[in-house]
Amino acid sequence: MSQPRRNQGPLLRFTKMHGLGNDFMVIDAISQPFRLRPDIIRELADRNVGIGFDQLLVVEPPGLPDVDFRYRIFNADGSEVEQCGNGARCFAKFVRDQRLTNKKVIRVQTARGVIELRLLKDGMVVVNMGVPELNPPAIPFAAECRKKAYTVEMGAETVELSAVSMGNPHAVVVVDDVESAPVSELGPRLENHPRFPSRANVGFLQIVSRSHARLRVYERGSGETLACGSGACAAVVAGCLQGLLESPVVVELRGGRLVVEWQGEGAPVMMEGPATSVFEGQLRLPGGSSGSRRRKPSRPHKQRI
Repeated sequence: MSQPRRNQGPLLRFTKMHGLGNDFMVIDAISQPFRLRPDIIRELADRNVGIGFDQLLVVEPPGLPDVDFRYRIFNADGSEVEQCGNGARCFAKFVRDQRLTNKKVIRVQTARGVIELRLLKDGMVVVNMGVPELNPPAIPFAAECRKKAYTVEMGAETVELSAVSMGNPHAVVVVDDVESAPVSELGPRLENHPRFPSRANVGFLQIVSRSHARLRVYERGSGETLACGSGACAAVVAGCLQGLLESPVVVELRGGRLVVEWQGEGAPVMMEGPATSVFEGQLRLPGGSSGSRRRKPSRPHKQRI
């Protein structure tokens, strides 16, 4: 007679999604219990032994009045972050697809405030990303006063960048050509630069015309991704402030295009783009996944493509 398996945890349902190639594992934590340690998240994010994703998105009940859901985001390294624009679009599609709401306009609580998501008939999603923060202490960014661009020392070299918060900190560097930009070398150095005490997402912005830009982003805690919604918003804000761009702007990322609108200081940034479901599945978590033992999660079972 076979012995029962020990330390086996519950089944966890999830959906794999992406926004322009920026990919996510999305979990409904309203209808099922969910709690994972950072090391388990890192294993799930691993593209060789886990599901593989840039960020983990979690749907929770609201903690504030007049909002529909709470939206939590975890990077591939297990750290929790404040904002993810591509994830917000996937969040909107997920809660509609899962019949958690029938609203077309959804108010969502994030770690840095409330954002509004609007689903369009053509499957596109418009996200009100809120008013960008330009005051250095609030980004946070170490500077004596606010400027359109800052000079940051990198050893014997210096880099000119703009600092913007879209609910999460961004450094935006204007380059001649994103294809030859030193993303893999300069990205992690700026991400962890001491002038960004909470680290930073680093965008490399190429101006094609006043209404068209190209962008690559080295995301905090995840590395370079195919797209970054909040990074596109920060880049447009930085470009407009420097007189290089004029709203609306088509932002071309490696995974596709977003349309970003910003009417100037005091106005929110509006971002429009697609959200795509890839498959649904479930996996059995290791027993005590919220405890102290570290075990690899089982590989997911794909249910729908």
